[in-house]
Amino acid sequence: MDNQTFVISLISGGCAGTSTDLAFFPLDTLKTRLQAKGGFFHNGGWHGIYKGLGSCVVASAPSASLFFITYDSMKIYTKEYVSPAQSHMISASCGEMAACMVRVPAEVIKQRTQTGIAGVNGTSSSWANFLYLVQNKSGEGVLKGLYRGWNTTIMREIPFTVIQFPLYEWLKMKWASATGGRDLSVVKGAICGSIAGAVAAAATTPLDVIKTRIMLNKERVSIGQLVRTMVAEEGYSTFLKGIGPRTAWISAGGAIFLGCYELVHTNLTSYQRRKLA
Repeated sequence: MDNQTFVISLISGGCAGTSTDLAFFPLDTLKTRLQAKGGFFHNGGWHGIYKGLGSCVVASAPSASLFFITYDSMKIYTKEYVSPAQSHMISASCGEMAACMVRVPAEVIKQRTQTGIAGVNGTSSSWANFLYLVQNKSGEGVLKGLYRGWNTTIMREIPFTVIQFPLYEWLKMKWASATGGRDLSVVKGAICGSIAGAVAAAATTPLDVIKTRIMLNKERVSIGQLVRTMVAEEGYSTFLKGIGPRTAWISAGGAIFLGCYELVHTNLTSYQRRKLA
């Protein structure tokens, strides 16, 4: 990837991530409270649905930028060796692993705040929960505290992105073929992103529930132990908690996220071409 492509991916990804998280943060809060132990009203109900926004906004641009820089780079590097679908799967998986370096600590802080868990001084805010973790108040170590749920986040994100991005690229290709091979408009690209996001979100909801519970658990717990406890105490239906808000949020978010990315990326690329002409 040359410097110009790198900068375009960096800016486009940052704009896409920030705009999506700002637009749909309340739905994410509702989803988190539905999935948390005790249920929706026990974890805050309708009150303070923007709690945790600070950590989300701080992490949105860098995590999305890391994703698209890696994704776009890997598509270039892998296209000669594997099929297009395999290239998209590999590229998206690598992108998610890069993005999670920023996303996981932000998710831990955000979800603690969304569900009213107190940080330092007994207050529940993004900053108080950040200090609680970096000061090792939990006693589990700073990195372990910040990256709690890393494995389950990766376990959720890779299947999600392996479904979303190949489906997104396939839908764009089919729609473009149906219209004579012309490039899709931003609106049509956003619709493809919305459909792909909805399918991937619904399919990976059980993994999202497990990830949320691990991040919010008072003590570190293995995935197997947590799943057994959830089934024994709440039944199998608990793994579909929050599927409505999650699917709605990611479907609409996919339209904005990928639509915004395509819009900014197309405009910056066009500007660069005119500049070089």
